Amino acid sequence: MGGLQEFQSRVDLSMEALCARILERHAATIRVKKPAVAIANLARIVDTTLTLANRKGFHSMSLRDLAEQSGLSMGALYAYFDGKDTLLMMILGQVVGVVEEVLGHPPEELVEDPVGRLRWLLETHLYLTETMHPWFVFAYMEAKAFSKEGRDLAVTSELATERLMADALADGVRRGLFTVPDVEMTAALIKPLLQDWYVKRGKYARRGVTPERYAQSVMGFVEAAIGLRQTVAGGV
Repeated sequence: MGGLQEFQSRVDLSMEALCARILERHAATIRVKKPAVAIANLARIVDTTLTLANRKGFHSMSLRDLAEQSGLSMGALYAYFDGKDTLLMMILGQVVGVVEEVLGHPPEELVEDPVGRLRWLLETHLYLTETMHPWFVFAYMEAKAFSKEGRDLAVTSELATERLMADALADGVRRGLFTVPDVEMTAALIKPLLQDWYVKRGKYARRGVTPERYAQSVMGFVEAAIGLRQTVAGGV
């Protein structure tokens, strides 16, 4: 991959594009039928929600707070959702949907290349969370506020991401490229390395660590841990 900017040029994850996906997913219940108006207001709602949740927590945020900060009336808010639980699921559902959309389709040329596929998964995951940083922080920090449906959705998504990495690891083991006694556990241990970037990004910002450098560091750490054959590493 060519770095964060190259990723962002290929995948439109702007607030407007993400809210267009939300509108499409919830078109049956959102009462505003003009797409341009609906997307613009959803962008205000989501952006304000993420800001307030970061400041005071989603559980402590009231819909009146949201109305005041977004500049929309309570009636306008109810045209998009019927309560905070629905709003939370809209945001969480979009995070989960994008993860599946972006990570679930590696380039075709990597199907038979477990080394390249694993590197692509790690790098793409990091660039995705960097681009959607407030969304992922929200999903991680507000897990305690999730309903059972939300918790189940979050767990299913996390396991699906781990499965993608585990499949690449298992493929590498079969080809004699990796030494991994337990691919599922190894994939589960990799996930916190990826989460650390967006949960504790300030720690790395103080050290001047860029997303590209962090991606390279994680790849090097993982490849050392899984015993990547040096002849392969040097030839990729």
